Amino acid sequence: MRTVTVITGARSDYGIYRPILQRIAAHPALRLELMVTGMHLTPEYGLTVRQIEQDGYTIRDRIECLTAADTPNAIAQAMGLALIGFAQAFSRQRPELLLALGDRFEMLAAVQAAMPFKIPVAHLHGGESTEGLIDEPIRHSITKLSHYHFASTRTYADRIIQMGESPARVFVSGAPSLDNLRSVTLLSTEELRKRHGLVISEPPLLVTFHPVTLEYEQAARQIDDVLAAIEATGQPVIFTFPNADTSGRIIIQRIEQFVAAHPQAQVAVNLGTQGYFSAMRHAAAMVGNSSSGIIEAASFELPVVNIGNRQRGRVHAENVLDCECHRDEILHAIQRAASPEFRASLSGLVNPYGDGHAAERIVDVLASARLDDGVILKRFHDLPRLRAA
Repeated sequence: MRTVTVITGARSDYGIYRPILQRIAAHPALRLELMVTGMHLTPEYGLTVRQIEQDGYTIRDRIECLTAADTPNAIAQAMGLALIGFAQAFSRQRPELLLALGDRFEMLAAVQAAMPFKIPVAHLHGGESTEGLIDEPIRHSITKLSHYHFASTRTYADRIIQMGESPARVFVSGAPSLDNLRSVTLLSTEELRKRHGLVISEPPLLVTFHPVTLEYEQAARQIDDVLAAIEATGQPVIFTFPNADTSGRIIIQRIEQFVAAHPQAQVAVNLGTQGYFSAMRHAAAMVGNSSSGIIEAASFELPVVNIGNRQRGRVHAENVLDCECHRDEILHAIQRAASPEFRASLSGLVNPYGDGHAAERIVDVLASARLDDGVILKRFHDLPRLRAA
């Protein structure tokens, strides 16, 4: 039986993984184990490792790495601690096959540590672009350290091949988070109140604003402009907390102050996949710079105001309105997004990130892929026009 070791560092990636984990766990030829790190292990971010425990999955290692600060120095130290932690864990027990997702520094640490151990790595959501973040070079670095690639769109698959990866190892799976929409039972507003304490009497703005890590010095000004625009709308709002990135605590502090001063504002530290999708179902619009606005929101025909550079470069559907991070631009975009006319225009919207069957495609490959030393030896794939030149 083949063991797949999955790296998870936050509620966000765990929600994306969920349909893959369920399918691996049910596969007769596969065994599942998780290595848990990052925000999962910190009370400040909801200690979301408890959700993994409740789901009953085997946690083979817990890799502590986050420090008590979110400065560039603290993030760099966390990267080093994660690298050491994964190296020690791999030394105790070498995984057969590692599954990593996206572009967080914890994921980079895991695949870096895997390299000297000759551990095959499969990577989800490579080839994408987020121009305002350190995640951009991290994601592409993980691609070059990986051996199998699952892209969410054909555009991203082509980009992975453009980086020299063999087309035979690149698969267009779609975004696995969309698989959740086929299995998750969405909560009513009353159920959201009972389970998460959220009171929804009219459709709120659902706001998730993460630090833009290549602009971390501007975090205070940026969140102040976002909050000023939201205040000017007079609409009810539900905030979720940002990731553990540089200057993230400034954003959390400003949100908490805003909620304390505005009775129509609420904050949810951790809604989980079911709660978050349910909030999307009941929202008037999404506001912020979260990938969920780019990937999942289209399946709800939900208007999205995508602020600033964090998601710049990503493929998105017509429900997404891009704007700069300035109060008046954000306010104008929210007003347009929340209008009945714009919402009506999204009827029948097609999500470019797939059909909700990504997990089965991914797991089929994980179960049958070669894992011998020939997989570790990678040959750079030149594009045809370059070979001709």
